[in-house]
Amino acid sequence: MRLLLVEDEKKVADFVARGLRAERLAVDVAYDGNAGWDLASKVDYDLIILDLMLPGMSGTEVLRRLRRHGRNAATLILTARDATADKVENFDAGADDYLTKPFAFAELLVRVKALLRRPPVSRSPVLRIADLELDRQTQQVRRGGKRIELTAKEYGLLEYLASHPGRVLSRTMIVEHVWDESFEGLTNIVDVYVRHLRTKVDDPFPVKLIQTVRGAGYCLTEAAQE
Repeated sequence: MRLLLVEDEKKVADFVARGLRAERLAVDVAYDGNAGWDLASKVDYDLIILDLMLPGMSGTEVLRRLRRHGRNAATLILTARDATADKVENFDAGADDYLTKPFAFAELLVRVKALLRRPPVSRSPVLRIADLELDRQTQQVRRGGKRIELTAKEYGLLEYLASHPGRVLSRTMIVEHVWDESFEGLTNIVDVYVRHLRTKVDDPFPVKLIQTVRGAGYCLTEAAQE
């Protein structure tokens, strides 16, 4: 079994790596987000242990990129951030487990072994809702076989909706995921980008997939009717 540990605190990284190697696990270590992403994008790891507060690229962004590129390694978040919002955000981004610092190595090891026992999770790089397809590796979007050109933010918004079919996503959730911000002043921009998406993804087609749930947010569902 080969693991990747992405942790910028060298004392913590060395401690964890030594403990895991003592369990006869192969462990690679990266000390910042960019190095972690570089390794994780090239090597098929069985498990990634990922800090969130990393120099270069946050752990959450590393995780999002991995899932967007079809990398399915089990991922354990190891962080000092213990807020429920942080846990929800990272589970939503594709984390498999979440452990807060300070931690006991015995608990970390139990969680690692439990994740390694799980069968591989299939996270297809292609998202499909009705006749809409998003390829997360190439970021190409097609509907009814027709290529649809989107800006980076339009794609990010559509991918977030498509990753949660039928689920109502609030404007605040969308802002935090697509724009990586958390303040109220940006929520109106979501409505603007939803209109842009509808022009490209819904208007040319008889079935409308992007649905407004008044007072709650938006969802993408083939059951939508307008």
